[in-house]
Amino acid sequence: MTHQGQVLTAVRASFEREPRINLHKYPVRMDFSDGVLTLEGEAEHVAAKKLSLELAIAVSGVTGIVDRLHVMPSTHMGDGAILDAVRDALLHAPGLQNCTIQVKRKGTWETVREATVTPHGVIQLSVTDGVVLLDDHVTSLIQKRLAGVLAWWVPGSRDVVNGMEVVPLQEDSDEEIAKAVRLVLEKDPFVNVERIRVTVKKAVVTLEGDAPSVPQKEMAEFDAWYVFGVDKVHNRLEVRP
Repeated sequence: MTHQGQVLTAVRASFEREPRINLHKYPVRMDFSDGVLTLEGEAEHVAAKKLSLELAIAVSGVTGIVDRLHVMPSTHMGDGAILDAVRDALLHAPGLQNCTIQVKRKGTWETVREATVTPHGVIQLSVTDGVVLLDDHVTSLIQKRLAGVLAWWVPGSRDVVNGMEVVPLQEDSDEEIAKAVRLVLEKDPFVNVERIRVTVKKAVVTLEGDAPSVPQKEMAEFDAWYVFGVDKVHNRLEVRP
């Protein structure tokens, strides 16, 4: 077997061992060349997408990944509808009130809100084939993460590319990630954050406590995965109605 074949076999085997990745129902196309692995396809949910990337980069010989994995949307929406929904979520988020919001529709940029305070951020929003792109800059890491999660929460979003810079530059930390995860859980109306403890170590989030149902347990985990900078999530929530 060639080196390329060995790497692809190892990646596929690691995916098969992960119970949250279902290659039979959601196949992943793979290509490997010069140390770079390309993954393309549709994942069942955000956990499956993020775990695929984590498992793939851990395989010996893989030095880089081209991520073309998208998440199966819970609701099929056109790009215009996704754009409007993300725009509205950004406009109504109290934590983003100091941000100018610009949207790209049919190739033309439109400013939907001009920030009047200083300092302020500029969020440029566009959607292509269900993939949301957030660009330009914000003034804090919590804003970057909040905007990304709000985009993920739109049911038609297939992926979120969060390319916004933080100006001035802010040092990231496990505390910053934990703060963002707690904020997101507080904002999710389907999650009871009072029953959940959040800890973060080396960008790995651990959720402990309980949830009233399996779907709510999964929802809390997905919320953590949506947060920019999270490498892994350990969901230790117990289901207690």
